[in-house]
Amino acid sequence: MNIRLQLFELEDQRWFPHVIRQGMLDFLRFMITRLNAYEAALPLLQELLERSGQRHITDLCSGAGGGIAAIQQQLGQRLHRPVTVTLSDLYPNLGAYKYLQESSGGAINFIPEPVNATAVPASIKGVRTIFSSFHHFPPHLAKAILQDAASKQAAIGIFEGARKSWLELLLLWLLFPLVILLVTPFIRPFRLSRLFFTYLLPLIPLGILWDGTVSLLRIYTPAQLQRMASEAQAPNYTWRSGRAGTGPGKNVIYLIGYPEEVKR
Repeated sequence: MNIRLQLFELEDQRWFPHVIRQGMLDFLRFMITRLNAYEAALPLLQELLERSGQRHITDLCSGAGGGIAAIQQQLGQRLHRPVTVTLSDLYPNLGAYKYLQESSGGAINFIPEPVNATAVPASIKGVRTIFSSFHHFPPHLAKAILQDAASKQAAIGIFEGARKSWLELLLLWLLFPLVILLVTPFIRPFRLSRLFFTYLLPLIPLGILWDGTVSLLRIYTPAQLQRMASEAQAPNYTWRSGRAGTGPGKNVIYLIGYPEEVKR
């Protein structure tokens, strides 16, 4: 699937009810965590941390923090030392962030104020990451995110948990309605609103199916990511894109960027 359509996702809309957005993001976090969907990204993240001499990740566009707990733990194991993570978003999901902070013993923290990925304050340090969110941005904003990282000489890793295929789209419509109904009672933190808007008034499942479809159509291919990155103006900065991982739920499209010499 090489096409990219800039359609709209419900969760991007300011008018979209926060309780529904939150329920959709909680489901995404649950599935990414259970599938360990970003396992293939670990060597790339390790490379970024080692190249930058850092042990801290600042996650942009965190949503509900899907998969970040497993990533934080597994990176620590690979590097044989603790790795910390700061979550951030333009619309912070504070309930999910507090849950992750408590369950991680403080290894994962968060910024409660909105953070714009196209203009990250200089005071925010660490290797930048964006998981399952870069496709939300049209090309001009996507380029601005890359330019902001390159201009500030910050290493960045962009990861989309998909291969971008028609088979994935088919599985979304055939399997996900059943999966949503089965797993919703097990998603934490528990919320009555999530049950209501899943089983009685199924706005969360409908939102997941719509946004999931649009997400697959909006994801940038590795070639498109590389072209955008090549337009970022910054000296001594390297970009690399591609696909990693095999098997259902294990495919990752990625773009990583890092300064060749990092000021420490």
